[in-house]
Amino acid sequence: MSKKYALVTGSSSGLGLEITQYLLEENYIVYGGSRRGTDISHPNFIDLELDVTDEESVANMFDEIGKDTFGLNLIVNNAGIFEMGSVNETDSEMFNDHLQTNVLGCFHILKHSYDFLIENKTHVISISSIASKRGFPNVAAYCASKFGLNGLIESTREEWKSLGIKFSTLMPGAIDTPIWESISDDFERSKMLDPEDFIHVFDMVVKAPIDMQFPEVRFLHRSGAIE
Repeated sequence: MSKKYALVTGSSSGLGLEITQYLLEENYIVYGGSRRGTDISHPNFIDLELDVTDEESVANMFDEIGKDTFGLNLIVNNAGIFEMGSVNETDSEMFNDHLQTNVLGCFHILKHSYDFLIENKTHVISISSIASKRGFPNVAAYCASKFGLNGLIESTREEWKSLGIKFSTLMPGAIDTPIWESISDDFERSKMLDPEDFIHVFDMVVKAPIDMQFPEVRFLHRSGAIE
């Protein structure tokens, strides 16, 4: 395939928007999936409606992608939610929302991307978190979902090994994106990674030799993890 095709979920804001813009600069044709639409005007960008928690929505998105191409070089599982609350203050709905979006949503993408895999070429990059490797206070729902995401990715990696599919999972610490404006003022955003720091690592992973994958890439601000 002379053209490079990429899918980015959660493309409308935050890291998803940064990733989408980066890939367009790298001459990918990018399908951006989001619930509210992505404000990008570019000849190589295709804006698609997507709710990862709804399997029919995911299937419909891949039907649209299939009108243009039968193979994706890059699949970026980025869609996710993050809310804070102590265990005793977290209700079942909030906990379930994290599992539905951060785990089931990724499962839907992986399941329906199978027909778009290119043997020995497709690279699946999942945006996880340092919170997938250790627990943090007041984010039990988020941590549980990211631990679950790791298990899903590891299992799928084993299933698709014979196809030569690359899997890389990025596990950054806190990143200074607009999401923090609606969560809490208690954290020093100067001690968070910048989106540019994230793209530096993402660029390395995307451009690595074809035979390299990165099962776990953990990276933090030099001051350490935000507590």
